[in-house]
Amino acid sequence: MKIRTLFTSSLLMSALSSSLVCATTFNMPVNKDDSVVIQYHDNLPLTRVEKDETLLDVARRFLLGQSEIVRLNADLDRWQIKKGTVVRLPNKRILPDSPRNGITLNISEYRMYYYPPTPKNQPAQVYSYAHGVGRQDWKTPLGKTSVAKKVKDPVWHPPESIRQEHAANGDPLPAIVPAGPHNPLGAYALYLNLPGEYRIHGTDIDKIYGIGMQITHGCVRMYPEDIEALHNMVKVGTPVYIVNQPIKVGWLDNILYIEAHPDLEGETLTQDQRYQIALSLIDKATNHEMVEFDQKALNDALQKLDGEPAAIYERLPPLDETPENQPNSAEKGSPGGYYHGT
Repeated sequence: MKIRTLFTSSLLMSALSSSLVCATTFNMPVNKDDSVVIQYHDNLPLTRVEKDETLLDVARRFLLGQSEIVRLNADLDRWQIKKGTVVRLPNKRILPDSPRNGITLNISEYRMYYYPPTPKNQPAQVYSYAHGVGRQDWKTPLGKTSVAKKVKDPVWHPPESIRQEHAANGDPLPAIVPAGPHNPLGAYALYLNLPGEYRIHGTDIDKIYGIGMQITHGCVRMYPEDIEALHNMVKVGTPVYIVNQPIKVGWLDNILYIEAHPDLEGETLTQDQRYQIALSLIDKATNHEMVEFDQKALNDALQKLDGEPAAIYERLPPLDETPENQPNSAEKGSPGGYYHGT
């Protein structure tokens, strides 16, 4: 079986220093009504590890969150991945149901989507980043807001409530935390137009593996290279939509997909509630037609909650749409056996 190398060590270092190649970058679907994007077009999103490491190391290398890679590899011990182990990576993603401009944070999937302005004669793209969100007792607020200001090397003035919490845990905080490697805000921060000081920011070196978890006091925490890229691209005033969509439904090339994520801590949906939400989304996506979708595929997705989109229905294409005119038809799967290695 062949090994496909995505990055040599030099290219990886280049990626970590460049502001535009750190994000997972997707071309937007050609059909504006489609909402599924694909990263690996051979439809074999796998990597074989080259040395003993943890699943968190693999997540870090591919700029993934801890929760999503653990869910996709539930049969592996996250703390002990042996050399030669094949690790599953995410591939397809359904874009959140939100305006396709500015930034959308879907906190239930620990994932951000940034829709940059499209240059003339260039395909529209979306950048996707893993991030951490607020804990159960410090929830990240939902709703529409915007970027109020951008700060490089932010200084943190922890609120008294957070200082008291740290003191009670034997980890006292100073009144002012200066910029530097141990500042929880990292090297860059985007301040949001929300009551209180909510930010999209980086992380300190002590909490680098908290990306993709409920770990913050309400802010959104990103990998250092990701927040640097985002900070350099977005402008003050950029709209930010914060949503909580654990179940998403979307089309690609006349195939309907469903994507399901576990509940956040403190939010418990029953299987019946998930099923009813899914039915409502399917009904909306099919213009209220009574379609015969794949019931087993739907049930499996709602049971696994692994975040990987599953195909549940295929409709007939329009009469004027032939296979050669379907730009994404090759993305449904192709022969071969390739790994995405580093």
